[in-house]
Amino acid sequence: MDVLERIKDQVENNPIIIYMKGTPQFPQCGFSSRAAAALQDCGERFAYVNVLADPEIFENLPRYADWPTFPQIYIDGELVGGCDITLEMHGNGDLQKAVAEAAKKWPAEESEG
Repeated sequence: MDVLERIKDQVENNPIIIYMKGTPQFPQCGFSSRAAAALQDCGERFAYVNVLADPEIFENLPRYADWPTFPQIYIDGELVGGCDITLEMHGNGDLQKAVAEAAKKWPAEESEG
């Protein structure tokens, strides 16, 4: 699968996804850390891709939505933006609303056992 097709598949099949440097638990840059923390504060699950662990995505994601920097947050298949936009949306409550609405689209989690 072509890398842009892989990105498209990830964006379309995850209601909320962040492409970041590192992971939400171990971010590798301040911008990624703050954006992931804002998403975590919304209290819903979200997917993430560590762009440092996937050089193809790191190199090609900026072409996908014509956004040159990381992190990149997508909600309902649409680019929300990076750290500054995410923090602004979090501050005025728009992020929480968008995340709550998008989270309804996750398939029900299967119980283990």
